[in-house]
Amino acid sequence: MTVPRPNLSWYERLYLPAVVGGLAVTLRRFSGTLGALVTGRRAARVTMYYPEEKWAVPRGYRGAPTLVKDEDGREKCVACQLCEFICPPRAIRVVPGEIPGGDPSAKIEKAPREFYIDMIRCIYCGMCEEVCPEEAIYLLKDYSLTGQSRAEMVHDKARLYELGGVMPRPIRKWAAK
Repeated sequence: MTVPRPNLSWYERLYLPAVVGGLAVTLRRFSGTLGALVTGRRAARVTMYYPEEKWAVPRGYRGAPTLVKDEDGREKCVACQLCEFICPPRAIRVVPGEIPGGDPSAKIEKAPREFYIDMIRCIYCGMCEEVCPEEAIYLLKDYSLTGQSRAEMVHDKARLYELGGVMPRPIRKWAAK
């Protein structure tokens, strides 16, 4: 399909109307700010002072995925690898491991030996949170995860637990039957 371009007149080819329109917006902002300074009233602020002020995150916001622990500090993740299989960009990698023999739940379940999420590859779809049977993955409400290199953006298990913290929700697997 070819989209036909309109034939521009010589006046339109100068782009003068666009330049004048941009200058008009600038002059309106400038005169509004100058008028506010002269009269002593507050002008409508356009700038947000970022680290001190942050955007209000809307309800249903899907941020970065993290791992959470329960109130007793136990890992909720049982290394079922469903999050790894459902992840569209393949940003999650789980290496299952065994729980040490002295733990009361050693014979019942597994725990992840390694857990990595590549935040550069992550598309923040929230499918990992939806599929997790143990409610071990939650999406952060923070939107400012940064790093100085690509390696810093691959979060390991320790970093994911640091970001996620403790989620005070009842876990059904520990309840007495």
